[in-house]
Amino acid sequence: MFAALQSHDWAYPAFEALHVLGIALLLGNLVALEMRVFGRAAAIPVQPFARLSLTLALVGFGMAACTGALMFSTRPGELLANDYFLAKMALLVAAGCNALYFHLRGSLRRLDGLARAQMLLSTAIWVAVVFCGRWIAY
Repeated sequence: MFAALQSHDWAYPAFEALHVLGIALLLGNLVALEMRVFGRAAAIPVQPFARLSLTLALVGFGMAACTGALMFSTRPGELLANDYFLAKMALLVAAGCNALYFHLRGSLRRLDGLARAQMLLSTAIWVAVVFCGRWIAY
């Protein structure tokens, strides 16, 4: 399968496109939830909106993770030597730790100052992931 990714002209760009779509689904839903928590669309209850947006964000993460792993498999040595790739992986770990702490402390129920700070941090981390991802190629 990995050889097929390298031998077909359309395979790698197709996975790149799916990777970007996954990131868009993830980041778009996180920002939408953040906007709701910060007071936009106040008529929409937070909890049901959070269930929907976090489910879609997880689907996006799954798409990005699967396509990213497939793309990584085509050139692991080159990527492991790339500082931007390593920074992206460290940021993904930070995003995961932030999300884990956010959910373990019940931040979505509290929506206190720390919960809002975690949401802003999450968005900042994911934007940094996007930038690192783009810089990997250069």
